[in-house]
Amino acid sequence: MKQYVTLLVGMLLAAGASAQKSYYGTEPKWPEQDTTKKFYTVKGERHGISFFKKHYAKDVEYFPGTKLSFDVYHAPEVMYSWCRKWADQYPNLVDLYEVAKSYEGRPILQLTLTNKKTGKHTNKPAAYFEGGRHSGEVTSSEAVMWLAKYLLDNYGKDPAITRLLDTKTIYLRPQNNPDGATMYLYTAQRNRSTVHPKDDDRDGLLDEDPEEELDNDGVIYQIRKKATAKELEKADYVLDPRDPRLMKKVQPGQGQWLVYTEGIDNDGDGKYNEDGVGGLDNHRNYPENWRPDQGGDFTGRGFTQGGAGEYPLSEIETRATVLWLLGHPNISVVNSMDTRVPMHLRPPSTSSGEESMFPPDLAIYKHMDSLGLSFTGYPWAGDVYNTYHTRSKTDRLTGDPTKPTPLFGHGPDFGYFYYGSVWYGDELWNGGAMKDYDSDGQYDEYDGLRWDDEANNKRGFKPWTKFTHPQLGEVEIGGFHPKFFAQNGPAWQLENWISKQAKFNLAMAFELPQITLKDVSVKPLANNEYEITVSWSNTGKLPVALEQAKRIKIVQEDQVSLDIDKDLLKGFENAKVTITKPALFDKTIYAGYTGTGESKEAAFTVKLNQPGSIKAKVKLSSTRGGYIEKEITIGK
Repeated sequence: MKQYVTLLVGMLLAAGASAQKSYYGTEPKWPEQDTTKKFYTVKGERHGISFFKKHYAKDVEYFPGTKLSFDVYHAPEVMYSWCRKWADQYPNLVDLYEVAKSYEGRPILQLTLTNKKTGKHTNKPAAYFEGGRHSGEVTSSEAVMWLAKYLLDNYGKDPAITRLLDTKTIYLRPQNNPDGATMYLYTAQRNRSTVHPKDDDRDGLLDEDPEEELDNDGVIYQIRKKATAKELEKADYVLDPRDPRLMKKVQPGQGQWLVYTEGIDNDGDGKYNEDGVGGLDNHRNYPENWRPDQGGDFTGRGFTQGGAGEYPLSEIETRATVLWLLGHPNISVVNSMDTRVPMHLRPPSTSSGEESMFPPDLAIYKHMDSLGLSFTGYPWAGDVYNTYHTRSKTDRLTGDPTKPTPLFGHGPDFGYFYYGSVWYGDELWNGGAMKDYDSDGQYDEYDGLRWDDEANNKRGFKPWTKFTHPQLGEVEIGGFHPKFFAQNGPAWQLENWISKQAKFNLAMAFELPQITLKDVSVKPLANNEYEITVSWSNTGKLPVALEQAKRIKIVQEDQVSLDIDKDLLKGFENAKVTITKPALFDKTIYAGYTGTGESKEAAFTVKLNQPGSIKAKVKLSSTRGGYIEKEITIGK
């Protein structure tokens, strides 16, 4: 146990020591940067192939241009190039640094935005926003970039933005998982998170059965096959009666069709593409309420969580987030974004809020739900356990009512129960389901298909096209574009979605707590004593600590102290200066936690045992409300 604690503390210290060093790194040449090579190579030892043909999507900008616009997606290196430009262009506002290296060794870069002239970033209330945890959910990364550009473009022009960066700190991490995002954008491949090899089907082989792009269009679509008489027993799809282009899932034996993702059965087990590159889920790898991966419960009666990893924080990308945040407890608000429900998604993930959250904290979260909806208009806002899992009232396959379902090792639960913050894991984009076209109370693929027909020039759905499959025989390939319609929107829709999401994030940042020093007075008393009274208030819209933050001791009480020259305080009762109040040896005043709109006051008594006056500093310290110093003169 002692060794474990020592190791963890060492990791935290190392993370803190390197957190704010400016980034001057030069990375090795990555496979995507070598334009002479036609194949993209993924690192890691696996039983399947590690090289895939490069494909360049028209919706993606692969090389940095002279203007950052959001009518196109951006490869990670393009994002990083803009981060470097901003650090050079705004040296008084921007720090760029590496928080970790990814599984493949790519830098995970982060921005700190604050006015350096008004104080250290760690001395200010802060918010943290990140994207790109899931490889293909690239819209989330664009929301981070949009917010960074918006803040920098408007600093010095917009009074609210200027005041925000003068008094607060905004931490931005656009690419939490650069390995996965890069593979996603440069090849037809896709995966959940890290490219770290994993045995998804538990057959003893790693990544042995990935998807394949068969018809040379650069996209992995779906395959549908009309079941033969021998296959009817397992046929589990029918043509959707609303539109025969769609496939409707039914119980095995009740269908006439079989549906696969595009590819072949590489390992001959009768399954297609069930064990591709990676398979771990960085959003199931957090320490709070973590559960073993599939196969990890040896009783058969416990809970497991697919994609959880070998142990909590086993993946460097998640570990880099958690350790960095624990080293920066000045953060009150977090949004770690994904795609594509769409929803403002928050804790709890394994219980109801009424059951497990402090009522004042739950009220704050419900306020944030409403605030988010006012910007985005998403259909849902609420917790993972109940709202997310029951957003459709019935199971489309069984017809049974949906019910609350736990999700383990989840970021929002870490954020609230472990870190004591307001933490969202918002989901952007909606698969094109802009409205309920058939008035069935569901926003589903039928609504997405109708919108694609009407508004997207039918670019989001590939008509089913006959193809001779090397193993299945005569099939059809088609369906929704998996990357730029199903998982992310068409590029022309991008800015509409990310700007609304980013403005909600900004609105949460505007609500950060803020300790404001109201007055410091020095009042002479008898016998050369002086009373120093310090008054302050929380002028922010959040308390300096949620109730949960108090419980888990992630933040300290607000504190007031007097900093006086140590030489003057030497000698105990013979000292030249004595702080007589507080009477305790510890002369710090612990003032509890300053609530929203609350004002407080603390008083010291100082006795001067020498003629003349002295200088002192009043120090007002709040973990999440900020840090203030004010110099005063005591005596005549």
